Amino acid sequence: MIYLDNAATSWPKPEGVYRAMDESVRRGGNAGRSSSEKARAAADDINGARAALAELFHVADPNRIVFALNATDAINLAINGILEPGDHVITSRMEHNAVTRPLAYLEDRGAAVTKVATDPVKGVDLDAFKEAFRDNTRLVVMTHGSNVTGTLNPIEEIGSICREKGVPFLVDASQTAGAVPIDVVKMNIDMLAFPGHKSLLGPTGTGGLYVSENVSPRPVRSGGTGVYSQVRLQPEELPYLYEAGTQNTCGLAGLAAGVRVILERSVNNIFYEEQQKLQYLIDALKNIHGVTIYGPLCGPRAAALSFNIDGVDCADVAMILETSYGISVRSGLQCAPDTHRLIGTIDVGGTVRVSPGLFTTGEDMDVFIEAVRDIALES
Repeated sequence: MIYLDNAATSWPKPEGVYRAMDESVRRGGNAGRSSSEKARAAADDINGARAALAELFHVADPNRIVFALNATDAINLAINGILEPGDHVITSRMEHNAVTRPLAYLEDRGAAVTKVATDPVKGVDLDAFKEAFRDNTRLVVMTHGSNVTGTLNPIEEIGSICREKGVPFLVDASQTAGAVPIDVVKMNIDMLAFPGHKSLLGPTGTGGLYVSENVSPRPVRSGGTGVYSQVRLQPEELPYLYEAGTQNTCGLAGLAAGVRVILERSVNNIFYEEQQKLQYLIDALKNIHGVTIYGPLCGPRAAALSFNIDGVDCADVAMILETSYGISVRSGLQCAPDTHRLIGTIDVGGTVRVSPGLFTTGEDMDVFIEAVRDIALES
């Protein structure tokens, strides 16, 4: 199997991730629920993940890294913890359903949503974005990188505008955390949602939200924290305000191991290597007759590359790649219908998405390119 679906979840994981999870499960322990050696070791696993992520994202206080089930869960905490009916929120036209659906529910309850003009190559139109603010704008939420086209939004510029306007800025880093350099201070990011299982190289069921000192979302769940048990409501102290119940300790142990690999290799080096792989794929695919590529054809991008082959349904392309060539990709709408409306692929069922990862080799890409060439020739 040649695995080229890392935008969905990265695979394989570094060997240290498997070992860390196995050791955590075999050891046992529940962080904060006992003073035993096992409980302290479990707490070390969780706090180790928090510290590693804080280092990666340039967060001064690791306790401002709040763990969640995944990026979608973190986005729901941020959106539902900030917005009220009657508020106005600004977003882009290239968001994942993790953003658009929570906003749609709020819109049905009286919130106003503005989706600003977005270019499939350049990202959000900054002039249109500046014009979108209203007196009741309470939040801006944008994807860092499109999960369909790989388009990178100008996050630093957007963050600067948000700071000038005094409006909190939430970034969905699902396609960039661990693969694209992120500095929450430099980029003026108030909340950063991230999954653990993609480019952070951890397991599924992990993720979180960075919460800056500038914002205080309402907690969306409450319960036991292992500390301050006498307090009637959730403790105000972070991370306990947003973390209720037993944590996914073994998952976070694995996540910590994955992030340490990124820190050791340097996210800047990973970003450079990934850009080289993507450009190699783009240069090859654009020279195959009948292939249409969506999104940037050069320059920085996230590792999600979408294309179609004339006369062949995208689902059929994905099936042929897997059954005839042993190549795993993803086809369809990729949970981002707004993006497909923008690039004109909503009525044809979407695109084929290829997404190389840390362990993708040149041989993997060559086999994929020749397979696409064969399919295009036979169409």
